[in-house]
Amino acid sequence: MSQMDFFLSRYREMGWKYIEPAVKQAIRVNIMNVDENALLRRLEEHGFKLQKIPFLKSGYWVAEARFSIGATVEYLLGYYSIQEAAAQIPASIFTDLKNKKVLDACAAPGGKTVQLANLMEGTGVIVALDVRQNRIKALRNQLERCRVSNVIVYQLDARKASKLGVKFDRILLDVPCSGNFAADKEWFSRRTMQDILRNSRIQRDMLAEAARILKDEGEIVYSTCSLEPEENEFNIDWAVKNLNLEVVDVDTYGERANTEIFGKKLSSAIANCRRIWPAETQGFFVCKLKKRRM
Repeated sequence: MSQMDFFLSRYREMGWKYIEPAVKQAIRVNIMNVDENALLRRLEEHGFKLQKIPFLKSGYWVAEARFSIGATVEYLLGYYSIQEAAAQIPASIFTDLKNKKVLDACAAPGGKTVQLANLMEGTGVIVALDVRQNRIKALRNQLERCRVSNVIVYQLDARKASKLGVKFDRILLDVPCSGNFAADKEWFSRRTMQDILRNSRIQRDMLAEAARILKDEGEIVYSTCSLEPEENEFNIDWAVKNLNLEVVDVDTYGERANTEIFGKKLSSAIANCRRIWPAETQGFFVCKLKKRRM
């Protein structure tokens, strides 16, 4: 059995039949920097045709383009970010972000960090972490381009975030993951179960650290662009059973996650997570967690 057949058989067992995805390019308007309607008019004058993404507040598909959407003056001025549609979901499902102390635990290249700043309307503070210096550079460039001023950047492994000595109201845990074939044409030939299990262990360490530094009334949003349950449902099931966390139901795009996968019965709370199979967006998984009340 080829690697592709192996993974596709797993997806079929989880209830999804392979279809060739047609992922659309998407942008998100940085509403702190520009009036949304004014930006749309300017981009239309440049020859871009945009379509509102129905499940996002300020997200648009790039339906037609005469040239690269990243080659406009408006982009350089930070009026919008090029951000995959599903990747815009995690920051949007926090209950409230204004005046909060927020940790973006795996922040680079910064699209979600800028989105958080917009949702916070420049209030509060975001602590943005990444472990690699070259990724920190990309993060800083993104924040500067988008004129974000309420972010403190640290080069730090999210598994060691407690070194900051801070408790957070909100934690965005968009963890490093195995990715999926919709974003990488060579994915099936590059990925093995060993990769996935290694990533799962790292992700659990990040979840455990986030739980340690979360305020009692705080929220964690966990997300990946992986389709593998070892990095998604199984991790959240483990968190519910070991970290005194519960899964909050959210009203967002995607189907409810399965509570039984590969014969393994999971907590019924896993149904509150959302799984997005590749189509117009890449594959994605997202859920919101909070501390369980004793």
